[in-house]
Amino acid sequence: MRKASRLYENNRLRAARAPDRELGDLVSVGPATLRDFHALGVRSVAQLARCKPEALYSKLGRLRGKRQDPCCLDVFTAAVAQARNPLLPSEKRVWWYWSQQRKANQAAR
Repeated sequence: MRKASRLYENNRLRAARAPDRELGDLVSVGPATLRDFHALGVRSVAQLARCKPEALYSKLGRLRGKRQDPCCLDVFTAAVAQARNPLLPSEKRVWWYWSQQRKANQAAR
């Protein structure tokens, strides 16, 4: 591996492992999702990494007193995946990737 690419890779790994990542730093997490996470008691990326997206989605529905848009589940899934894997490929960081996966799984049933 060339020196420049090795340096780039080392810097990328160091940045990805940074303990100071915040929820708002995650791709697909905007102000509304941050409000949802706070309502659910999720305050950090480390805490989010221990969550199950489906459980967050169900709990939010109970808190709000109504069924939430399924795209909310897709955003939660994208966020949890990033929290668990800071090196997640960019195509898996966006909520619509997970929307496609959810719809494909539903169609297969």
